[in-house]
Amino acid sequence: MARAISTRRKWIVTVIAWAIGLAIFFPVLWTILTSFKTEGEAIASPPSFLFFDWTLENYQTVQERSDYLRHFWNSVVLSLGSTLCGLIIAVPAAWSMAFVPGRFTKDILMWMLSTKMLPAVGVLMPIYLLCLNAGLLDTKVALIFVLMMINLPIIVWMLFTYFREIPGDILEAARMDGATMRSEIIHVLVPMAVPGIASTLLLNIILAWNEAFWTLNLTTVNAAPLTQFIASYSSPEGLFYAKLSAASTMAIAPILILGWFSQKQLVRGLTFGAVK
Repeated sequence: MARAISTRRKWIVTVIAWAIGLAIFFPVLWTILTSFKTEGEAIASPPSFLFFDWTLENYQTVQERSDYLRHFWNSVVLSLGSTLCGLIIAVPAAWSMAFVPGRFTKDILMWMLSTKMLPAVGVLMPIYLLCLNAGLLDTKVALIFVLMMINLPIIVWMLFTYFREIPGDILEAARMDGATMRSEIIHVLVPMAVPGIASTLLLNIILAWNEAFWTLNLTTVNAAPLTQFIASYSSPEGLFYAKLSAASTMAIAPILILGWFSQKQLVRGLTFGAVK
């Protein structure tokens, strides 16, 4: 009897999990399907799901109208640049908080996390003026710095969580063998926390790739990433849903592929230290 109840409960949980997963993925699927429709079919009511005249015209129009590769390269540079710069700062910061905690370590961590609750528009004007006066508007340098700063609290928190699961005795033994702080972090701590660092890296690449508010306000042409590429298909004449869907599909495809191939590493890192 108990076994039957347990089996039924597993089936119910599985069905609920699949339903939630499909509900989350449906907007992405709908966007992909709409990208293969004509503009008339894209706004048809009732909408057609699979039975429509499939076309690649929207993708051809998007490629002719916009320089996709330039926007794609900008997204790659901004995502990788901001994430790597963030890791350079966050690794020693998380090491210090995890292994050399001070009186205000918890307060600092909570303060860092609280900055994520600040509405971005509240600091838009000062950051915009700083970039303007420094001559950094519409440059990759400014966007890398801004994206790094807005994601830095998440990087520090994740690394802090991973580092706490590493026995401090190992680092103490390294210090007794004459390891400097730099050697301790690079040659002992980092290799042991590779799964956590990898998951942090992947998660922050995704966050930086999808960031739209700052990229739309601090750049127009030179450093415009794929979020700006998508926004260019909203015009005063109205929304071209099919072309907008094609542009969105081209923008999200690289990050979806990255997430698909790295999902095992991402899950392993996110569960790092959860089971001993």
